[in-house]
Amino acid sequence: MKISILGGATTKFGELWNISPRDLAREAIFGALANSNIKSTQVEALFVGNMLSGILANQANLGSLFAEELGSFVPAMRVEGACASGGLALHNGINALKAGVYKTVVVLGIEKMTDHESNAITNGLMAAGSDEERMAGATFPGLYALIARAYMQKYNVTEEALAGVSVKNHFHGSLNPKAQFQRVITVDNVMKSAKIADPLKLLDCSPISDGAAAIVITSDPNPRAIHNKPVEILASEVATDSLSLHERESFVSLKSVVKASQNAYKKTGIKATDIQVAEIHDCFSIAEAIAVEDLGFSEKGMGAKDISKGKYTLTKGKIITNPSGGLKACGHPVGATGIKQIVEITEQLRGVAGKRQVKNAELGLAHNVGGSGAVAVIHILQNNL
Repeated sequence: MKISILGGATTKFGELWNISPRDLAREAIFGALANSNIKSTQVEALFVGNMLSGILANQANLGSLFAEELGSFVPAMRVEGACASGGLALHNGINALKAGVYKTVVVLGIEKMTDHESNAITNGLMAAGSDEERMAGATFPGLYALIARAYMQKYNVTEEALAGVSVKNHFHGSLNPKAQFQRVITVDNVMKSAKIADPLKLLDCSPISDGAAAIVITSDPNPRAIHNKPVEILASEVATDSLSLHERESFVSLKSVVKASQNAYKKTGIKATDIQVAEIHDCFSIAEAIAVEDLGFSEKGMGAKDISKGKYTLTKGKIITNPSGGLKACGHPVGATGIKQIVEITEQLRGVAGKRQVKNAELGLAHNVGGSGAVAVIHILQNNL
């Protein structure tokens, strides 16, 4: 059975203090419906990816809440998996279509973070960590700093090379009107920014953000009759690892990403070198450096160095990563990120990404990670032109 994306939409990401979660959901959902050429009455179910609403806003029943905005009281449910909530919501939506339960569904990713105090957000995000990590006072910048230090020592990587991740993604973000940060930065800017958790600095870290993204997926055997540019989902794979970082086999690779991506490649017959565009979960600069290695794009120990040399930069590389600006420049409203990635790849494969368009893109990959790698979701998409 083929699963196709009919269309998608994102709100702007950023500090959207004057926009409510309902407004964000409505904009994303109806933008996706319009982009898909279908009406709300054709939607049979709603899957919502969200992490923090129950913790920060004491509102957990998001399925029913946003079904109200859809205007149709269809089966609706929230899916949570830390920062991979969006990707997991899509995985569940796909499986529901494959099971024949529904034919057409909406998948929404949404998060409203900036209305809350930074301490509350930090504590909320650490719900994705282990008890031991929380008791030790660890935060995710601290955990990823440990990963970065281990990686830099093992592979002789400099802080300047690691800064190349943020430089690339801010360049791409400068081309994206929906991005939270639309300005170019330099390695010197990164190096001079405030240290958050050594060796990670402010400009190595993705920001707290608000935003929503939605897509419409269908199992209709003739999606072209609905939209003239459907995009096929070739693979949707999920893998997990230990919740605690200290229980891992390695600090310099995420086993969940390796397993999920290898399963996706095996089931589709696609090789890493076939991918032309990828949205990477760069919650911190070190995360993308390791991800391009775990996904098979770079050799072990070469991820940061390859990125800093322009291997994955628009117009320069054979595989372009994070043309949206990634989490770093586009913003990271955690529940929305996984769906935003899918919208970006869909636009790239349709050839409608504007200034950030990857030339002749036919195969794309989305890499969505929860916590410090406890869960990873990999999707591979192909244009169906």
